[in-house]
Amino acid sequence: MNEKQMAKFWTLIEKIIRFFLIKIFRLKLSNEAIENFMQFIKFGIVGLSNTVVSYVIYLVSLLTFEKTDIFHNTDYLVSQVIAFVLSVLWSFYWNRKFVFKADEQVSWLKALIKTYISYAFTGLFLNSILSILWVDILNMSKLIAPIINLIVSVPLNFILNKFWAFKKK
Repeated sequence: MNEKQMAKFWTLIEKIIRFFLIKIFRLKLSNEAIENFMQFIKFGIVGLSNTVVSYVIYLVSLLTFEKTDIFHNTDYLVSQVIAFVLSVLWSFYWNRKFVFKADEQVSWLKALIKTYISYAFTGLFLNSILSILWVDILNMSKLIAPIINLIVSVPLNFILNKFWAFKKK
């Protein structure tokens, strides 16, 4: 999908969401509120694609390492690091291009570093702490804990990206 098609895709998504918010749910929202909501929806869509990309990269790396017997006992950890690094780069590109529409006022390198920091904080540190809380302390299922983590990490990541990583000067 080229850039023009992607822009059309986001425009279509925005029209559909505006229709539901205004016509179906009859919400009276300011344009700014709708724009912020749209950013959050776009961020979520990029996040879903990021999850798929991350998992595919993880699987490809893992299968590659298994066939070559490289990183014999740590192949899954190395694959996870590769998937994290590349999927955050993927997320950064699409968030910069279509979600936050960063301009030249925002240094791409600074924004990229901040994006890695925010994803490392929420994706590695915070999710680990929350998982320990849900599973070890509250005896929640290991299968449900990551889903509950999303309720905290996605909005927090959105806020970190919007007001820190892609903040205009």
